[in-house]
Amino acid sequence: MQWIIFMLLLFISSVEMLTQNRWKKQASASLLENCTGCILCSEDNGCITCHHRLFLLIWRDGIRQFGMCVHTCPPGYFGVRGLEVNRCTKCRSPSCLSCFSRDFCMKCKDKFYLYKGQCFRQCPPSTAAQPGSRECQETCEPGPWSEWSACTHESRTCGCKWGVETRVREAPEAAREEGAACPALQESRRCRMKKHCPGGEHRVG
Repeated sequence: MQWIIFMLLLFISSVEMLTQNRWKKQASASLLENCTGCILCSEDNGCITCHHRLFLLIWRDGIRQFGMCVHTCPPGYFGVRGLEVNRCTKCRSPSCLSCFSRDFCMKCKDKFYLYKGQCFRQCPPSTAAQPGSRECQETCEPGPWSEWSACTHESRTCGCKWGVETRVREAPEAAREEGAACPALQESRRCRMKKHCPGGEHRVG
C-alpha cells in the first residue's frame, strides 16, 4: 500500500515538474520574441532600450506598460530620433492615421478629411471635400465683375460689324496661394460695332 502511495506521489511530482518546465520554456520563448532588437529588456515590461536605428514603441495594457523595438512606427504614431533613444510618439488626434508631429496630421482615418494638419468629419467653411485624396481644398470666391470693356476688333472700335468685349474679376490672394480651383476670372462676348468711323478710324490705346 505504501509503495502504491509512493508511486502516486512520484507521478504527481513528475507532472508538476513537466508543467513548470513547459511554462518556463513558453515564458522564455515569449520573452525572447518580445525582446527582439532590445539592448535592455525586462520580463515584465519588455524592451527598455533598442539597438541603433530602431524605435522604442511603448503601449499600455490596462495598468501595465510594455515596450518593443520596431523598424517603423505603426499607424497613429510618428518616429522621433533622440541622442539616447528613438521613440514612437502617438499622434494627439485619435482620428489621425499618420502624423508629421504630435499635432500635425498627414493622413486621416476613414470618414475623416484632412485640412491644414487636422482631421475633420466635414470640411470647414470655404473649403470643399476631395473624395479621392480625402482632403479639404480651399474654394475660390472671386470678387464682383468689372464693367464690360469697349467693343473692339483687332484693337479698332469701329469699322466692323462685330467685335468682342470682355470683363474680369479678381480672386482672393489667399485662395490662389492655397492652389484653390477658381471659376472663370475673365469672360468675353460678341458685340456690335459701328460700321463707319466718323472722322476716321479710332484705335484703342
